[in-house]
Amino acid sequence: MHTHEIRKRFTEHFVNAGHTAVPSASLILDDPTLLFVNAGMVPFKPYFLGQQNPPFENGTATSIQKCVRTLDIEEVGITTRHNTFFQMAGNFSFGQYFKEGAIKHAWSLLTGSLDDGGLGLDPERLWVTVFLEDDEAAGIWRDVIGVPEERIQRMGMEDNFWSMGIPGPCGPCSEIYYDRGPEYGKDGGPIADDNRYMEIWNLVFMESIRGEGDKKGNFDIVGELPNKNIDTGMGIERVACLLQGVDNVYETDLLRPVIDAAVEMTGTKYDAGNKADDVRFRVIADHSRTAMMIILDGVTPSNEGRGYILRRLLRRVIRSARLLGATGTVMETFMNTIMDTMTPSFPEIADNRERILRVALAEERAFLKTLESGTHRFDEAAAAVKSSGASVLPGAQAFELHDTYGFPIDLTLEMAREAGLDVDMAAFDSEMKAQRERAKADNKAKKHRNVDESLYREWVDNNPTEFVGYDMLTHDGTVLGLVRGGEKVGEVSQGDEVEVILDVTPMYAEAGGQTADRGRLVMGDTVLNVTDVQKIGKKLWVHKATVQNGGLDLGSTVTAEVDGAWRHGARQAHTATHLIHAALRQVLGPTAVQAGSLNKPGYLRFDFNYTEQLTEQQLNDIATVTNQAVDADFAVHTIETSLEKAKAMGALALFGENYGSEVRVVEIGGPFSIELCGGTHVEHSSQIGPVAVLGESSVGSGARRIEAYSGMDSFRYFSKEAALASGLASELKTPTEQLPERIAQLTERLRAAEKEIEALHRQQLMSRTAELVSKAETLGTFKVIALALPGAVSAGDLRTVASDLRGRMGTEAAVIALVSESEGKVPFAVAATKPAVDAGVEAGELVKLIGGYVDGRGGGKPDLAQGSGSAPEGIEAALRAVREELAGR
Repeated sequence: MHTHEIRKRFTEHFVNAGHTAVPSASLILDDPTLLFVNAGMVPFKPYFLGQQNPPFENGTATSIQKCVRTLDIEEVGITTRHNTFFQMAGNFSFGQYFKEGAIKHAWSLLTGSLDDGGLGLDPERLWVTVFLEDDEAAGIWRDVIGVPEERIQRMGMEDNFWSMGIPGPCGPCSEIYYDRGPEYGKDGGPIADDNRYMEIWNLVFMESIRGEGDKKGNFDIVGELPNKNIDTGMGIERVACLLQGVDNVYETDLLRPVIDAAVEMTGTKYDAGNKADDVRFRVIADHSRTAMMIILDGVTPSNEGRGYILRRLLRRVIRSARLLGATGTVMETFMNTIMDTMTPSFPEIADNRERILRVALAEERAFLKTLESGTHRFDEAAAAVKSSGASVLPGAQAFELHDTYGFPIDLTLEMAREAGLDVDMAAFDSEMKAQRERAKADNKAKKHRNVDESLYREWVDNNPTEFVGYDMLTHDGTVLGLVRGGEKVGEVSQGDEVEVILDVTPMYAEAGGQTADRGRLVMGDTVLNVTDVQKIGKKLWVHKATVQNGGLDLGSTVTAEVDGAWRHGARQAHTATHLIHAALRQVLGPTAVQAGSLNKPGYLRFDFNYTEQLTEQQLNDIATVTNQAVDADFAVHTIETSLEKAKAMGALALFGENYGSEVRVVEIGGPFSIELCGGTHVEHSSQIGPVAVLGESSVGSGARRIEAYSGMDSFRYFSKEAALASGLASELKTPTEQLPERIAQLTERLRAAEKEIEALHRQQLMSRTAELVSKAETLGTFKVIALALPGAVSAGDLRTVASDLRGRMGTEAAVIALVSESEGKVPFAVAATKPAVDAGVEAGELVKLIGGYVDGRGGGKPDLAQGSGSAPEGIEAALRAVREELAGR
């Protein structure tokens, strides 16, 4: 049975049972505790946490959620069941059915006949586990379902008790396992062998509230949930593995084609007895899919956060392919193959195919350069180890290759073996452990930044805010809530900083890149200045304000007044953002898609996924197309419709945003621009006024940013630029249109003069080398020149002088250490003659010594190294330290 068919049967089974089918959320959610969605229940957290009431008919739902887990990335390819990306099929009950209902639903789907829409698994091969103390679940499995007592096993907190890892909902769970047969391991059920007995479904019975502690059961149960909830998760990939009769999740119909492509590309055979090679093939298949799905949801490679995970996955693919024998580029083949297999379940891949390829191929090109530089660094490190007579590459250097140069440790191990060296893996592992601890501490800190929205639950559920700001800027509203200092209060007075909740408001809450409205709340002599408006649960508008005069009580009626000038500027900027997006796609093609934006009165920035720097011509074309749209006076229409109809209209959606069933479409000039957007906009494009595109820049690998002014801010910018050009033209006595040519001529003359000055300065320095040689002093067994050169000497000149002095003293064991101060920086260089190097001197170590005194760093080879610092007051101490170091040898 194909994986796509398994998905279809699961969804139909629960829809037929009255559940609401919920589309998968994006892998990227606005949740500070998660890099990626890692479980099927994550999009439903507000309902399980009691922050919101579930909006589903009958109080039940089902979904097949995209998930990514990378904590056990090193297990990929080694075990039979670990995927970094997986599809978690789940059914959810919010206060409706509980243990018996969940167990019956799962059993009927798993064991039901194929003709009746089931999955047709043999019930005699199914085992279940329950929590040690859960007699109720055990009784249901035994007495209602008919599972023999010997196939029901009990496990403890770590295995069969679920929580989110933080205080909140929790409860016992029951897991369903499939016996794959004696050829996969020993008898005795899941407790004996979880490889033979593969877990395929987990049923979580949420009934309690846990306190502080860890995931291993070291926490107290502090209460019972008001409603008992069900959260289940069936692993689509694991069920596919069983139904397709393959040994592991990497050989199913979705991933095996990638392995086959890798076999053809590398010439290495799969499943031929080489376990290390088999793991590499599986890593290629698994990581190619995960990377593709992450790119699909708008992530680009970078050195932190989600981008770092993506970069690591792609580089593991490339590395694995090279270790299997691939010599050229590989990502285009792997990405195309996995997109072919996944598109039937995720049709949106087809529309993003070109963009996904662009991102993956750009990262491959970058990594191949990294491999080149990392190889060079490894060669230097290996040569230094051998020259010292040692045979072990220090773990710190292996970690530097991994952490600084992005050089995978297994490539380091492979190259070390080829060079006849070992690697100090204990020290490497220690460095890695320290890095993980830092990451864990950072992650823990992020978790505690989660806003406690339970304070607002009553209003979210019972009094969602009515927003009327699309049509009016002033409206009366009743004060439903007041929050001061994180606590509900009944009244506030002058000087208080307060959050005000109204039943109706015209004020726009920050969303979709548009900043919140500013304005006032007025009631007679009472005035509150509103500086921010935020949404809670997408339903509640919270006005953050300061009481300027008077006081306010619950139940009062106030007039909410939007600052009209502020709103006008915000509308101009937001509509201009849509025009720039449309212009980008015209000039660069459909692969340039939005990755984020910010618009506020008079200013906008627009981030988009693109792997290349824009040319001046492309930027001019984008500005031209944008302002042509302004000049065309396009009508701006807003349409409220279903998500399906909006997609059929061709409306663009923002990656990572979760839209409801009803959406708002903003259409500008018919086909020119059509996007899903909840922001405020002008009525005609001409109302934006001129748009001044300021430039573009990189905001990470594969991501660019355009910044622009709109409206009067554009006018002021253009006026300032015109005044500047006019002033320059007058000063240079040149017509304005000839300024570029005139400035280019002056710049060329200036560069020529600077080069001439530099050459003269270098000649003067070089003429002093004989004098500097005469200043050499004998320290221990070395001749030493350790001096601070007066005047501004560049790093390049310093290196040249040091090299020349080394040449003049080549027959002696001599060390030259030179430092200077140039434009606020402290360049320094160290050179050592061959006799000095043979005697144990390393220029790179002396450079590090100097750097410690002048707040700098540097490096190089044993005979020549250089660096730069920023603390000139440490120069004399640094040179003294060099002399003392050499004198002590």
